[in-house]
Amino acid sequence: MFRKIQSIVLLGAFLFITSCGGPVEKLENRTDPVDYVNPYMGNISHLLAPTFPTIHLPNSMLRVYPERRDYTCDLIAGLPVIVTSHRGSSAFNISPVGADYTKLVPVVDYTYDNEKITPYRYSVFFDEEKIQVDYAPSHQSGIYAIIFEEDGLNKLIVNTRNGQLEATENGVKGWQLIGAGPTKVYLYLETEQVMKNVGALDKKISSINYKNTSVEGRNEALVLEFNGKSLNLRYGISFISEEQAKKNLRREINTYDVDNIAKIGRGKWNDVLGKISVSGGFENDKTVFYTSLYRIYERMINISEDGNYYSAADNTVHNDEGIPFYTDDWIWDTYRAAHPLRILVDPEMETHMINSYIRMAQQTKEGWMPTFPEITGDSHRMNGNHAVAVVWDAYCKGLRGFDLEAAYNACKGAIMEKSLIPWTRVPNTELDVFYQEKGYFPALHEREEEYIKEVVRGEKRQPVAVTLGTCYDDWCLSQIAKELGKEDDYDYFLNRSYNYRTLYNEETAFFHPKDKNGNFIQPFDYRFSGGQGARDYYDENNGWTYRWDVPHNPADLIKLMGSPKIFTNNLDQTFREPLGKGKYQFYAQLPDQTGNVGQFSMANEPSLHIPYLYNYAGQPWKTQKRIRTLLNQWFRNDLMGVPGDEDGGGTSAFVVFSAMGFYPVTPGSPTYNIGSPLFENIKIKLTNGKIVEIEAKNCSAENKYIQSATLNGIELNQPWFNHRDIENGGTLVLVMGNKANKDWGSSPDNVPPSVEKNCPE
Repeated sequence: MFRKIQSIVLLGAFLFITSCGGPVEKLENRTDPVDYVNPYMGNISHLLAPTFPTIHLPNSMLRVYPERRDYTCDLIAGLPVIVTSHRGSSAFNISPVGADYTKLVPVVDYTYDNEKITPYRYSVFFDEEKIQVDYAPSHQSGIYAIIFEEDGLNKLIVNTRNGQLEATENGVKGWQLIGAGPTKVYLYLETEQVMKNVGALDKKISSINYKNTSVEGRNEALVLEFNGKSLNLRYGISFISEEQAKKNLRREINTYDVDNIAKIGRGKWNDVLGKISVSGGFENDKTVFYTSLYRIYERMINISEDGNYYSAADNTVHNDEGIPFYTDDWIWDTYRAAHPLRILVDPEMETHMINSYIRMAQQTKEGWMPTFPEITGDSHRMNGNHAVAVVWDAYCKGLRGFDLEAAYNACKGAIMEKSLIPWTRVPNTELDVFYQEKGYFPALHEREEEYIKEVVRGEKRQPVAVTLGTCYDDWCLSQIAKELGKEDDYDYFLNRSYNYRTLYNEETAFFHPKDKNGNFIQPFDYRFSGGQGARDYYDENNGWTYRWDVPHNPADLIKLMGSPKIFTNNLDQTFREPLGKGKYQFYAQLPDQTGNVGQFSMANEPSLHIPYLYNYAGQPWKTQKRIRTLLNQWFRNDLMGVPGDEDGGGTSAFVVFSAMGFYPVTPGSPTYNIGSPLFENIKIKLTNGKIVEIEAKNCSAENKYIQSATLNGIELNQPWFNHRDIENGGTLVLVMGNKANKDWGSSPDNVPPSVEKNCPE
């Protein structure tokens, strides 16, 4: 963004990601949305996991990225075949080596240069080995063009990781176990050039056993030998079978021309990124915007293969009955903004994803809705059961095409029968019985020994985070119950959605852990109590973050704190409160809570809605100021341009929404809070052919404050609008200025809805 030094802005507009190790491109070459995507943005992390420069088609089964320790590493471990989970493990590996390469190993570590990555293409030069590589992905297949500098009997090493490979007439086929199994990924690879020889790699003596053309086990490899400088190969992958991997390849790639496949991929990316067009603003803002939008399309992935799919819920291949099956989703991260964004730009895909959740639940013996569905099954990380929010948010915004009753039963089962203990998937324990009776998850005192065997040692009970998250889930479930006419359930879960009150400490105005006897844990420090990641009481973030974790009912939180003035003073202090320790001490305990502005953490998902809460207390101008400041401070077109774990669209969706000028504070409420758009004009192309347009007149770096507004030609004097106002297209016009208009949208009668105040039906 670099708004403060105009010369840097101009330089950044002329050069494209040169500081990130990518190509140099002139501004006039950036004609399409995909040209603005910088996969290197955020590849160096502030503390924990960085972003990855992933090459893939939107929501595709096949994803790859260079396999290196981190961006600063000057070695790449072979060439990728497939990443099997977001920023997680990869399967197989291929390593080209020249004829004079004698020290054969299962995976070669290459030094490299001139790397170029776009969403649809990857190229790199292995400088010491003098090998040029060019790659392009399709949906379930990929293609490599490899050029050796020297002629001769050049080689290709194909690694099992943990599986089995056997040679075919012109390539290899095989499978690999993912994780502990039984899920497998299958490979079918073929080459354009005819193999001269093939054999198993003997790792002990670094030689080829030509008598053996199949291998099985961990880190075994086949070595394929070819004459000539060029090696072109293509491959298919599958989660069903080797034969299906071959079918996937044949269906998608019938050429050895990387240019052709890359051109197709470029078109697909422009189609999805082009659903939102922006104009005005700085060029680096567009790069941040479209890069963030690109990251949202990395997950979930469509794993239907010719009408069938493998489900790890029951380790069975199913017919998809015409509805694609999706998986790989960390719902704790994505329900807040990534799923709501998809409801706008691709509601059909969102419907398919919800159907996939329901299928997963029905395929398990318990029938529980998943929380972290992955290729290998529901890993149930973090806490809460937020798929219920995804379901209700979609339904209340008009999406149909899924069985709401089946979704309700699966969500209710997960909330009522599966333990609320974080990071585990077990039936209810005595902690859950306690919660159902007392309305809060009980905490242990400092140094009190854990006596519930199901509690995961490193993750602890997280009792405040669990209580607050369950309150929100209960509210979403209550709304589905009401829609289905289940009045008793509606009343029960609506009442439970107020359970956060049981942990509210009136003296401190924080949510405070209680022991099983109903006593607040004392002494207590809302910054540092709770041990590593504050997990004894909260989760990854401290009490200052969870002070605001009532997204379904900010109006009641204002009531608890005493008044809108006290509420906004507490919000202000959140952004001003010092860390309280040196950075090395603070982040040693709270490494997820990066991107700090005071105690606010831009880097972690429970904080994303906090800047918008001023709208609920009659001071929307502070939301406008804060949103612009946060976007400027923490999201930039450079290697450290993402403040923390991105989580496959979780944080990026905040950037996309906020840059457009609105945000879904409460998934499950068909409403959006208004912030301050970065661009003069934004157009969202809906699937019904209609356009949602946000026009920000006079918008600039200084002109961040709304002076007046109209929605669909009618004066708007409130900092929110309803989904139905835009579901068939609409126009929001904001007149911007460089000084706050403290009267606009500030009336107590015009605040966004909560459970306590005018929540839309």
